[in-house]
Amino acid sequence: MAEHTATVQPAQTARPAEAKRDQTRNTIAEWVVTILLLLFGTTTLVQAFVIPTGSMEDTLLIGDHLLVDKLAYSPSGSFSKYILPYEEPKHGDIIVFRYPADISQTFVKRVIGVPGDHIKVVDRVVYRNGVRLNEPYVFHKLGYGAGIGTFPAEPQPYADPQHPAQGVLQQDMLQHHVTNGEVVVPPGEYFAMGDNRENSLDSRYWGFVPRDYIIGKPVLIYWSYKASTEDLAGSSVNSLFSHATDLMAHFFTRTRWNRTFKVIRGYPDAQLPDHPVADNPGSANP
Repeated sequence: MAEHTATVQPAQTARPAEAKRDQTRNTIAEWVVTILLLLFGTTTLVQAFVIPTGSMEDTLLIGDHLLVDKLAYSPSGSFSKYILPYEEPKHGDIIVFRYPADISQTFVKRVIGVPGDHIKVVDRVVYRNGVRLNEPYVFHKLGYGAGIGTFPAEPQPYADPQHPAQGVLQQDMLQHHVTNGEVVVPPGEYFAMGDNRENSLDSRYWGFVPRDYIIGKPVLIYWSYKASTEDLAGSSVNSLFSHATDLMAHFFTRTRWNRTFKVIRGYPDAQLPDHPVADNPGSANP
């Protein structure tokens, strides 16, 4: 109000001053809106994750930093389903989800079975609904005979004293969801496995992934840094300081530049209709 009670300036000088103030206010408003959108977007639409273990090698490596689309599998409403690209998890999709045995942890695996599917593993080969899967993304790094080669006929219980619920979930799956030697995926749940099959804590060990536990799908590797599981999982002040020091010293040499901005895609329905389950399961080739 003071500027209107003081000496009146000529119109030609008052307007530029007022325009400057308006421009300043607009600039501040734009920054505030941008910051709010960034905060909203990174928590609601997109979220960053880092891969701490090798269960998805070589599709995803330890130290890959991902952007995860949290809208992909969001439940659709009566109106939003027509304007937003909601979808249900499909065979071959890579998903990020809460670990059913400890929802404070986040896992990333590949969807092998959707509700109603019959799943079995014979000599390390996965069969879905009686048909062998073609899985070029799978790696058997520990050699033949390691891990679970036949499932669910010969499961190997995984005892985790820190997560006793894991064993309970596995037993529930094996006792209540096995028909004719195959696991049957119940409604509203999914069967997920890691691409590094002999080094993956997945649905074979703790059962199914509830639909509500699925956070989203990874879409982009925005940075990849060669680090160990211990470096990424450490939470103490000393480990964090050590990791930060290592990062500053080796950022350029340990960054996997060839993986930067790499788009992550699922693998489409990979069944081979000309490879039915053999009469003698032991005769199937890995």
